[in-house]
Amino acid sequence: MNNIDPLVRRQNLTITPDPRRVLLRPFTPSLVIKPDASSEPSPRILSLFARVMMLSDEEIRRKLDEVLSEFQERHDDIREIFSSRFAQIRPLLPADRSIDKNRQLLLGSYFINEYSFESTALFNPSIVPAPGAPAGDGTCRFILSLRAIGEGHISSITFRTGTIEADGTVHLDPISRVVHSPQPLPAAQYNLAIFRRKLRELGVAPDTVRIATDGLPEFFVMEDLINRVKRLRSGDASYEVLRAGDLALITARANYTVRFDDNTDISSRVLFPYAPAESNGIEDARFVRFTEDDGTTCYYATYTAYDGSVVLPQMLETHDFLEFSIRTLNGPAIRNKGLALFPRRINGQYAMLGRQDSENIHIMFSDHLHFWYESEILLRPSEPWEFVQLGNCGSPIETPEGWLVLTHGVGPMRKYSIGAALLDLDNPRRVIKRLRDPLLRPSPEEREGYVPNVVYSCGGMIHGDLLILPYAVSDSASRFATVRVRDLLDAMQPV
Repeated sequence: MNNIDPLVRRQNLTITPDPRRVLLRPFTPSLVIKPDASSEPSPRILSLFARVMMLSDEEIRRKLDEVLSEFQERHDDIREIFSSRFAQIRPLLPADRSIDKNRQLLLGSYFINEYSFESTALFNPSIVPAPGAPAGDGTCRFILSLRAIGEGHISSITFRTGTIEADGTVHLDPISRVVHSPQPLPAAQYNLAIFRRKLRELGVAPDTVRIATDGLPEFFVMEDLINRVKRLRSGDASYEVLRAGDLALITARANYTVRFDDNTDISSRVLFPYAPAESNGIEDARFVRFTEDDGTTCYYATYTAYDGSVVLPQMLETHDFLEFSIRTLNGPAIRNKGLALFPRRINGQYAMLGRQDSENIHIMFSDHLHFWYESEILLRPSEPWEFVQLGNCGSPIETPEGWLVLTHGVGPMRKYSIGAALLDLDNPRRVIKRLRDPLLRPSPEEREGYVPNVVYSCGGMIHGDLLILPYAVSDSASRFATVRVRDLLDAMQPV
């Protein structure tokens, strides 16, 4: 066997979590839910409101000045943030009270809190060339995505930028201390036929789907669907139809578009869970720069949405890392975690890797980017270090000799290592060769962390003759390694 370990260069660069980076999240004391499913403000909300209203104008001014002095350096436009939050909670408060501007701002500050989104871990990186970055030798700009975890094990996507030198040395740009969340854009139209197909794939009977969506136009917006569900709830619809209506709302809300302000630094942008389907996390985004047949490019990322009980594979699309469109992935082949899109069509079809059975790497093809119907096993665990489970470590990377697939294998003591395989360019169902020993395994100093004994990646890239491999260290931090592509290919054994 060829041992690749001595040929891998680990860089003296580690990305660690920074608990000082915080974003703002709504905070609302608990609501009391009535049996008829309506809600009213809890006594805590009313008591808080009454206490603030009892303060004198001078006390309001002093307290507001104190809050602004303490927090305005940590957030841009914090007055506007407080004002927007007050507008959101205004319906919870008595409608017959006139509230001056300072009081509104102070009330808004009581219903919001800071969240340290990367206080626990910053890992599972994915790297792509930055928009407009050169693809040849020399210096190259890149964008790195990372999975950030904060209190409550809630995951989000954050970004870093930097430069790769010709010899593979990675330099990271300074990061912004101020963090920004994107603004949702007006809801797009939904195609009724595609929407009904998705509900059927989620297990809703065809007749139930038809009844639940009856009356919706061929292309509808969120307001149309909300009004339809309201009519179902106020009528005599069956439990199955009401459940289908609720599922329709969840599905629609999982398809959305957000945009960051043009003036924000990319390191300040955080994609935090927005839809109910991802309320407990956005996990393991695998970014890829995708090239269409006409030469145009955009960036896709597959990720796992998690609501605390159900895993939902999703895909986001962006051209500039300012605006992100999020869409559900559909079809019976969309199961489990770890989907990874090929960077171009193959023989006119989209291609993607997956791990549908939680054990083997699968491959699938489709004419439609968001619908996948069949998959087949591509790679099975074959070496002791991967006997437990085999999966991908990001989208396949095109080389003149074939598609380079980075893999992860799980072995004794649930130790994760990174491997590699090579697929035929024209027929990626055919495996040409693969590593028998790991490309990267946890070194002694990388074994300790949130989840011990793990190295893992969500995607590397080739720069010149080097594979640039960002990787997670025991689900806690992230590092970089490089290896010459020629050395890696030569170390593989024919299948």
